[in-house]
Amino acid sequence: MSATGEKSFFHGKQRTDYQGRDWTEPPAGLKVEDKLSCYLPKRVLHSYAGHAKGVSCFELFPKTGHLLLSAGMDGKVKVWDAEGTSGFKCLRTYAGHDKGVRHVHFSNDGRKFVSTSFDKTVKVWDTETGKVVNTFGKEGQKGMFFCSRLHPDDDKQNVLLGACQDKKVYQWDMDTGEVVQQYDQHTGAVNTITFVDDNRRFVTTSDDKSIRVWDFGIPFSIKYIADPLMHSMPYVGKRPDGKYLLMQSLNNEVMAYGARDRFTRYKKKTFSGHLTAGYACQVSSSPDGKYVSSGDGEGRVFFWDWKSGKVARTLNAHQGVCIGVDWHPLHTSRVFTCGWDGALKVWD
Repeated sequence: MSATGEKSFFHGKQRTDYQGRDWTEPPAGLKVEDKLSCYLPKRVLHSYAGHAKGVSCFELFPKTGHLLLSAGMDGKVKVWDAEGTSGFKCLRTYAGHDKGVRHVHFSNDGRKFVSTSFDKTVKVWDTETGKVVNTFGKEGQKGMFFCSRLHPDDDKQNVLLGACQDKKVYQWDMDTGEVVQQYDQHTGAVNTITFVDDNRRFVTTSDDKSIRVWDFGIPFSIKYIADPLMHSMPYVGKRPDGKYLLMQSLNNEVMAYGARDRFTRYKKKTFSGHLTAGYACQVSSSPDGKYVSSGDGEGRVFFWDWKSGKVARTLNAHQGVCIGVDWHPLHTSRVFTCGWDGALKVWD
């Protein structure tokens, strides 16, 4: 246990296998395929239980999806077996935040992850050992962070961006721990950070009901999108082809915007029927791009057909808010959900 109260517990049977590979390595025989044809899930395969309060966010291990990283309102982060090789058990718990964890995000290789908490700190953890590598957000921090993202390029994995309640985006160099840039043109809390255009730019959304596009490293936005009818968009997802952004609008719609130079809205690609007013429900796409998915405030999961915009299926997933939903990158009909009822579920 460290001086700041950070600790971690390993729950698996052994930390290395007979080949000496550590427990975070993907199981042998797990193949990453380029082309999948996805199908809608029908039933619950497994329900995880372990968080004492609601689950606010989760993320699957990059490319292979064999581990599931979850953020709990109990202040803990957990890593679970998402493949079923060890019975879908919790493999490690990470405790180091004083308040609930709002957001988690893996590095490209999954060796590290970032946790963003209501205690106004962002922590970088070593996935395998459970040690805290760095903590950002100091004493006197004016607002909490809503999400944090590592730069997606492999050669910029030391760059961390945090979207803050104080209307700014902070850019840190994780090697030095210093703030190297601030992006501060929003007039409300910044909710999301999404890299676009081969990671040369990123898009932010805010409580000020606007969208801003920034060139990475330059503190002046190159595009500002706002109109009187726009609502706040507290979650932004990307289509697998990278051409569209899917924005969860608080008027109970998922809206599609181009993710290239003009960033125009595609009004024909509007997905509705769910109730999300007041909730930052995650929007995701199936790996083949055929379906758009979202949770809602009444515990349901909605699946829409990307081409027609029509609801293809709904599932009653959670008691209360279903805040997170995402597709497994390799299994064609496997979907994960999380909710404020404290549960994580696997559907197939």
